[in-house]
Amino acid sequence: MKVLHLSAGNLYGGIEAYLVTLARCRDLASGMEPHFGLCFPGRVRDELIAAGVPVHDLGAVRVSRPWTVLRARRRLKSILGDGTFAAAVTHGSWPHAVFAPVVRTTRARLASAVHGDLSDPTWLDRRAARTHPDVVLSNSRFTAGPAAKLFARSPVEVVYLPVPAPDIRDPVAARREIRAALGTPPEAVVILQASRLEAWKGHAVHVEALARLAHVPDWEAWFAGGAQKPGEAEFRADLMAQADRAGIAARVKFLGQRTDIPRLMAAADIYCQPNTMPEPFGLVFVEALYAGLPVVTSGAGGVTEIVSEGHGVLTRPGDHASVSAALLGLIRDPARRRALGAAGPTRAAELCDPARQLKRLATRVGAVST
Repeated sequence: MKVLHLSAGNLYGGIEAYLVTLARCRDLASGMEPHFGLCFPGRVRDELIAAGVPVHDLGAVRVSRPWTVLRARRRLKSILGDGTFAAAVTHGSWPHAVFAPVVRTTRARLASAVHGDLSDPTWLDRRAARTHPDVVLSNSRFTAGPAAKLFARSPVEVVYLPVPAPDIRDPVAARREIRAALGTPPEAVVILQASRLEAWKGHAVHVEALARLAHVPDWEAWFAGGAQKPGEAEFRADLMAQADRAGIAARVKFLGQRTDIPRLMAAADIYCQPNTMPEPFGLVFVEALYAGLPVVTSGAGGVTEIVSEGHGVLTRPGDHASVSAALLGLIRDPARRRALGAAGPTRAAELCDPARQLKRLATRVGAVST
């Protein structure tokens, strides 16, 4: 049965990576034929088209310009009008507020995929909640509680996101090639952070923690992620200046937007992302576990459902001293890095095996029978 996934499409982060996984792994859930409705061009649209799935152009939407909302709703009404779609899934409050009222006028089942923390709802979250979905699909137990309060009339199901294992035939070669391309010595201990350039992702805490390790030899840090919204380029410049003031600029590399995160992980030794606010879920942490990397992150939010003491080190949010201590211990103890990393792939598959999670998703949205 056909399922239409609705999203904005102008940014690229965890939600967009999830949509691409739905497209690329669609054969694992034969009862669910994914289609995608997007409002803006960009990387996610390009990757979905390359994956060979139908992508419907809903047109640019600005909530501040009501005529653009009406135009996009008419397009969606036309797409759903033939009655062949079993369900539509809105990914976030913005597409739910814009498109859920239209879905409700059709025969399609309506699902709201909650990817964020709704404990302090914004005006947009409250507006979205006016249209009650048939089911709320929460990406973690952490996000499920607030979602249940906001969507009080709808059942809430926790469905961890499908995350495929990295498809790297020769990780040793990938490690060698990436390090050579970035001018990183083979023996260096590489610490990677791959995330959106948003302050709550803990970049500043990470750099401050690294500053405390300036006297420690043989480490290097890579920050992957490019500016996508206003202010993010300035934030990146501030981080570079912070590293420069600490005297570690030569050892901290800002890589910009990357499409080869699995290869970067194959070339790294530690994954560090010390969020200052709770992470709703965190696909990148699952990817790090698949890559066999020990993880250093804040012990708050959905990440605690992914990472335990058997896979890394959980620190206090905003505490750069504890992040620094965790990194120092891992830099100096390769045997511990290997032990923590060895448990990662099994844990990642237990939580996010694509075949199992896609079938669970299909069942919850009503694409196949229970």
